Amino acid sequence: MENLGFLIISTFLLLFTTLLPYSSASTTRRFHFNVEWKKVTRLCHTKQLLTVNGQYPGPTVAVHEGDIVEIKVTNRIAHNTTIHWHGLRQYRTGWADGPAYITQCPIRSKQSYTYRFKVEDQRGTLLWHAHHSWQRASVYGAFIIYPRQPYPFSGSHIQSEIPIILGEWWNDDVDNVEKAMMKTGAGAKVSDAYTLNGLPGPLYPCSTKDTFTATVDAGKTYILRIINAALNNELFVAVANHTLTVVEVDAVYTKPVHTKAIMIAPGQTTTLLLRADQLPGGEFLIAATPYVTSVFPFNNSTTVGFIRYTGKTKPENSVNTRRRRRLTAMSTVAALPNMLDTKFATKFSDSIKSLGSAKYPCKVPTKIDKRVITTISLNLQDCPLNQTCDGYAGKRFFASMNNISFVRPPISILESYYKKQSKGVFSLDFPEKPPNRFDFTGVDPVSENMNTEFGTKLFEVEFGSRLEIVFQGTSFLNIENHPLHVHGHNFFVVGRGFGNFDPEKDPKRYNLVDPPERNTFAVPTGGWAAIRINADNPGVWFIHCHLEQHTSWGLAMGFIVKDGPLPSQTLLPPPHDLPQC
Repeated sequence: MENLGFLIISTFLLLFTTLLPYSSASTTRRFHFNVEWKKVTRLCHTKQLLTVNGQYPGPTVAVHEGDIVEIKVTNRIAHNTTIHWHGLRQYRTGWADGPAYITQCPIRSKQSYTYRFKVEDQRGTLLWHAHHSWQRASVYGAFIIYPRQPYPFSGSHIQSEIPIILGEWWNDDVDNVEKAMMKTGAGAKVSDAYTLNGLPGPLYPCSTKDTFTATVDAGKTYILRIINAALNNELFVAVANHTLTVVEVDAVYTKPVHTKAIMIAPGQTTTLLLRADQLPGGEFLIAATPYVTSVFPFNNSTTVGFIRYTGKTKPENSVNTRRRRRLTAMSTVAALPNMLDTKFATKFSDSIKSLGSAKYPCKVPTKIDKRVITTISLNLQDCPLNQTCDGYAGKRFFASMNNISFVRPPISILESYYKKQSKGVFSLDFPEKPPNRFDFTGVDPVSENMNTEFGTKLFEVEFGSRLEIVFQGTSFLNIENHPLHVHGHNFFVVGRGFGNFDPEKDPKRYNLVDPPERNTFAVPTGGWAAIRINADNPGVWFIHCHLEQHTSWGLAMGFIVKDGPLPSQTLLPPPHDLPQC
């Protein structure tokens, strides 16, 4: 019944986008989210799963560029919750951004909050997800913004679209998984499966019936909207025997890139064109498997679904199903990069460029007013007296930026800032360069003192500042890819490399012509990335690793953009129904 429901929703969405791919009008669109429990069975295991409106994944929010959006969220569980509209700029409406204790207090049990914002100068594929503890493991969905103008890529020949949301499934309660990790100081228990639209596929136990299948017509072109909503894993994705064309990332049009596979980090979206150029009646694998750069335990399995061509096919029965599963297992290796293939991940990331057309210009700042350089590190903290810690060498795992492990305050930072009541809540002394210089990516991973400091430290910039942030990876414990997400702003990835950032040499090699514009970017393993931001959105904005385990350990920071001189450049007052702590 769940699969039938998802099929109905998907069919409606395909029909909707076929009939109405773009619109020149704007309107107010209203939605109602009920955060509630639902009994769900996957991998021979039935449990109460946190959902929105009883759907897993949650409902698709479909709007048009320029629309005003109102989404009433009612909390029907005993725990607090919030929802984040990932990648939406929230211009002057930081109250609707969603991260708990950053821009709002959580929505309490049996209470509601309406997120109100306008979708401005954005179009394409984004996502929404819970932003309280690890609730986004199952509380997530697609957020699709249809453009006012025709697509800049073969839009008239597109048959329909296929949303594919990548996720993870735990047999255990993820709330308990997070609590155990923070209590013991050890790493988190890994997930039991990856999913395509909530379905694990035939390579997992009891999951042949829980397999995502999309039907296509030979000779037609389809939009694939790929969303990585996984909690702790970057993923490779491929469709067997098909070339994919990247036309948009993070709701920003790109120059077309033809590829056999993609790498997509948690929080990222990638919109692809798929040309159905195989014979009718065929069936082809859609597969996703992790891209691995960590020494920590990980889920090394693969989720698969199928692209099924209309036409004569073999009937569904147990013999054909078993044969399909055997062939699937053999073909996954051919379709996907190796899980350790950093070379492929790097080449793919480097291939993404902004479209940079007259209609969709690349507005990268060519000069800057401020540069912040921050390390991104995993840490080992000495175990407190009279406690037992289960991390490496009897210590506790944490994470930090410039050796500050971020601590969320008990009340909203944005509200405290707006009311000028920051004392005891946050401070504006985040270090704008590493406190000590050393061989960041060459240091011994386990022999150094890796204790971190703790605090709620932010930095502040003037409205309109051209801001550059350099994220410098370290080799503490392990060199690793870190997908960094910036709230409230898109940014331009002007440079990246392996090893240590050189402030004298590396800026000379920046791409200031057509760098990719994103809201989430994977800082390369054992390397660095430089981003530039037009800081024109007043408010308090969160920056954090989108591997949820790392965020829980403190790999986060925040910054404030002051009000501008004009009324249209100031943070709007808080809404009347803003939740209270």
